[in-house]
Amino acid sequence: MSEAQPLVIKVGGSTLGAADTTFRDIAALDREGANPIVVHGGGAEASRWLDAMGIESRFIDGLRATDERALPVIVAVFAGLVNKRIVAALNAAGVRAAGLSGADGRTLECEQRRPELGFVGTPVDAHPEAVLALRDAGLVPVISPVGFVPGEDADQLVNVNADEAAGWIARAVDARELVFLTDVEGVRGEDGAVVPELDAAALRALRDLGVIAGGMIPKTDACLLAAGLGVPSHIIDGRVPGALLDREGRGTIFPPTAP
Repeated sequence: MSEAQPLVIKVGGSTLGAADTTFRDIAALDREGANPIVVHGGGAEASRWLDAMGIESRFIDGLRATDERALPVIVAVFAGLVNKRIVAALNAAGVRAAGLSGADGRTLECEQRRPELGFVGTPVDAHPEAVLALRDAGLVPVISPVGFVPGEDADQLVNVNADEAAGWIARAVDARELVFLTDVEGVRGEDGAVVPELDAAALRALRDLGVIAGGMIPKTDACLLAAGLGVPSHIIDGRVPGALLDREGRGTIFPPTAP
C-alpha cells in the first residue's frame, strides 16, 4: 500500500446527481495510491426524516439546532443511512470502503458548542487511529459527522458540522490536501466572481461585507483551520464530472499558512 499522505474529501449530498462521477473518481484516486479518506454530510436527508417525524429543522448561523428529539434522527441518518449509502456506492465503484462515525474509536472529540444549539459539538481534538487502521488495511474510510463529548458513564453523542469535522480529520491524519465538493463553483467575491485564492484577511473582509454567510461560514472556517495547520484546502464544484481528478484551476484554494 502507498505511504502517500492521505487526501481528505468532504462530500455533500447536494453535489450528488445523475451526472456525478464522485464515487468513480474516488475509486480512481484510490487505485492511483492517493489514499482517499471521505467525510460526508447529509443535511438534506436529515431534514426529510425530521420533517416526516414532525420535528422542525432550525438553523442558527448555518448550524442545525439539535434537541433531544432531533438527535436520535440525526445520528441514525448520518451514521446509518447516508453513511452506508456512500459505502455501498464506493464498493460498487470498485474499492472496498468501510464506514464509521466520529464517535467510533473516539475519533472526533468535542465540547458542547452553544446551549441554544442543543446537542451540537465543537471539535476540540481528533484521534485518527481507527481511521488510519482502515486506511492501512486498504479500505477507504467513510466518516459521518457524529462526534462525542467525553462522559463518565457514557460519552454524549453530538451533531457536528461536517465541514468542521473534515478539517479536524485532515489535521489528524496529516493530509496533503482537503477538498470540499460543493454545489457552487467556489467562494464568490463582492463582484460575484469566483475568488481563486483566499487567506484569512481576505475572508474576514468578505464576511464583514456580508458576502460570505450561512452555510459557507463553517465551510470556510474549516478551510482556514486546515490551512493554519499546514493543510491546503480547495473548494470545488462537485457536480462537475471528473472534478476530483482535474482540480487545477477550479474553485477556491486556501493555501497553508503553517509548515
